[in-house]
Amino acid sequence: MWLGESTHTLDGKHRVFIPKRFLGGLARDHEGRTPVILTRGFEGCLFMFSEERFEDIVSGLNTRAFAGPEERMMQRLFFSKANRLNLDGSGRLLLPENLRTLVGIEREIEIVGTHDRVEIWPKAGWDAYCEKNSGEFDRLDQVLRGPAVEQTPQP
Repeated sequence: MWLGESTHTLDGKHRVFIPKRFLGGLARDHEGRTPVILTRGFEGCLFMFSEERFEDIVSGLNTRAFAGPEERMMQRLFFSKANRLNLDGSGRLLLPENLRTLVGIEREIEIVGTHDRVEIWPKAGWDAYCEKNSGEFDRLDQVLRGPAVEQTPQP
């Protein structure tokens, strides 16, 4: 489970240190590397998944080639932006240029744990998102509970 947020700066090679508290949720492969899946997220961020979690997500998607034009479009949009990357020996992640450009990451970023994934935001984008949604926290119980089920009165 990934929790918390922290501000970081990309180095000159566009790498960022992944906080140690997030490294514990990542497994090493048979060659001793630490792979992650980095892809386009929603609302202007990138999603970072462990390989295991990404496989769980993909198993729940309709990925049949002949499912229909809308499904194929979504497959293309989703999978074309996904990258299997390895953290280096220091725990740094290289952010590919296409993904940095896509969400507007330049230098300062915010790394946010959201339970089953890590989100990587441009710092200004995260700040704007938080400001825009700051008054929404009190609705959390309603969102987590889901839609209310109407009770039918008993005769």
